[in-house]
Amino acid sequence: MSKLFEELDYQVTDIGAVSLRRRRILSLDKDVWEVLLGDEHLMSSLFTASEVALAQLGLAALGEAPAEGWDVVVGGLGLGYTAATVLEDARVGRLQVVELLAPVIEWHEKRLVPLDPPLAADRRCRVVEGDFFALAASDEGFGGPQDAILIDIDHTPDWLLDQRSGSFYSEEGFARLARHLKPGGLMGLWSDARADEAFVARMAKVFSNAWSEPVTFHNPLQDKPFTQTVYLART
Repeated sequence: MSKLFEELDYQVTDIGAVSLRRRRILSLDKDVWEVLLGDEHLMSSLFTASEVALAQLGLAALGEAPAEGWDVVVGGLGLGYTAATVLEDARVGRLQVVELLAPVIEWHEKRLVPLDPPLAADRRCRVVEGDFFALAASDEGFGGPQDAILIDIDHTPDWLLDQRSGSFYSEEGFARLARHLKPGGLMGLWSDARADEAFVARMAKVFSNAWSEPVTFHNPLQDKPFTQTVYLART
């Protein structure tokens, strides 16, 4: 049986100490990997339904793919479930994953996370260290127009990991991001809360179509359902 608890890595970054740990949940008879920023839980391998849904819903909304395949950006690497789900779709031609924190990238390179196969096994995928929000606001963007930009970084649009990302969730921030989408391109955004209709209305002021999708899953630790949200907007 696995150790009941193991800290796999701990490093100090510009936005605080980040750690990766694995613990055995005896009641479920399974190992769970968790990412923390300081004492704040960021993600868990036990709850991945909405990260998977972000990729599935985003790609499903694109329609027909060109012969060369879609160009997709994922903002935020984490444990890799959104990126891995993107790569499950054969219509994806190229995937760029932008991650701010070098330790998170190292966890994947060293195979400390449970993702199997690893992202590096797919030639379509490139992981880059960088500030997603700075790239979204820049003229250069992500190296070319994208079919989809999927974002899983902050907890919600108003519950941020770092205050530097706050301006992204404004009309001006969305307008800057939209420059990097192809016509008909899609922005997807993960949120750890139920839908905020005021936020959907804000997206609709910039994009031609904006909506939210609830993602409800069973929480085995509390034995009850929990609902998160995927926001979607199309140029």
